[in-house]
Amino acid sequence: MKNHTHASRDALGSIQDEGRVNAERFAAAQKCTWVSVSINLLLTVLQLVVGYFGRSQALLADGLHSLSDLLSDFLVLIANRQGNRHADADHPYGHARFETAATLLLGSALATLGIILLVTAGMRLQHPEELQQVHPATFWVALLTLFAKEGLFRYLMAVAIRVRSQLLAANAWHSRSDAASSLVVLAGIGGNLLGFAFLDLMAAAVVGMMIARMGFRLALEALAELIDTGLDEKTVGAIRQTLIDTSGVRGLHDLRTRKMADNALVDAHILVDPRISVSEGHYIAESARQAVLNRHHVMDVLVHIDPEDDMQGRPNAHLPDRDSLLAQLAERLGDSTLAAKRVVLHYLGGKVEVELYLTGNQQDTADAEALQTRCDELVRDNELFRTIQVYRNHAQN
Repeated sequence: MKNHTHASRDALGSIQDEGRVNAERFAAAQKCTWVSVSINLLLTVLQLVVGYFGRSQALLADGLHSLSDLLSDFLVLIANRQGNRHADADHPYGHARFETAATLLLGSALATLGIILLVTAGMRLQHPEELQQVHPATFWVALLTLFAKEGLFRYLMAVAIRVRSQLLAANAWHSRSDAASSLVVLAGIGGNLLGFAFLDLMAAAVVGMMIARMGFRLALEALAELIDTGLDEKTVGAIRQTLIDTSGVRGLHDLRTRKMADNALVDAHILVDPRISVSEGHYIAESARQAVLNRHHVMDVLVHIDPEDDMQGRPNAHLPDRDSLLAQLAERLGDSTLAAKRVVLHYLGGKVEVELYLTGNQQDTADAEALQTRCDELVRDNELFRTIQVYRNHAQN
């Protein structure tokens, strides 16, 4: 007999801890994102204005990059607020994938921006006679941007690691890509000022490629999560070992995982002794589930109990239900009171094993032995029953 078990958490303590973690993540994300907004707003205005009047295509491209950061910061604010909402009837697993959707949107926008910048720079490079020397002020703005972006990356990544936020980490790496692009811009502007006018446009093209690459990477990672890609092999192996190490678990198969923002969902089939009680099987499943929750960064675990390895054993779904089996037994054994007796059924290997318990008042020893003989004869050529074992239970009245 199989039992689907989805055991509850250690109620109040776990809920309170989870609430504190979510509150911390939300507060940290709000604070550092507003810091990012302020810095990117200042840099965007400075780069676009100085880049335009200083005739630097590279600085203008970097300014558009900073503008995309501004948009992504607001996207983070919205997604973080939505992602930290509690589970409800429409979203029983919570709203964490709002972050994933926002990451996909951010990555797609960056990829598009990068391609546009790359194509624009390439088209301008086809007309070298129109290239101009940039103003020296663009060099100093590019240098300021480089230091500001690198500092912002280190700040955002430290917060993302502390609160374990996928979207904050994505935004931090976005800032690191900005720092790298600013370094390229600085080199391009410097080369332009030294007399190599085409280097400014080359820098703009490189910035476009870097932005597009980062965008595609973020989008693909988010898309992999949205299509329920499993966790990495090392993590799955660790979860598997935790389940197998649980007392009472005899085997494991059909272990499946999928990401949910910075968490994961797990479900598995565990093999237990087929003749233990339903409640003991439930207890083993609950123990296995809690062990995974305690030792791994997992949001929820669904444990399915198997009395035999259904990957190899014969299926039992075709067998009759309890009422039908008892009716057949009562008819074949000529015992109309069978339904009132204690009968335990074991659905194993494509057949049914029966345990029939009699009280001392119901049958004497001779009658019990005669009944056992009839049962043995019944199962010899029977396609449903493997064994029928008669027991006398003197403890009952």
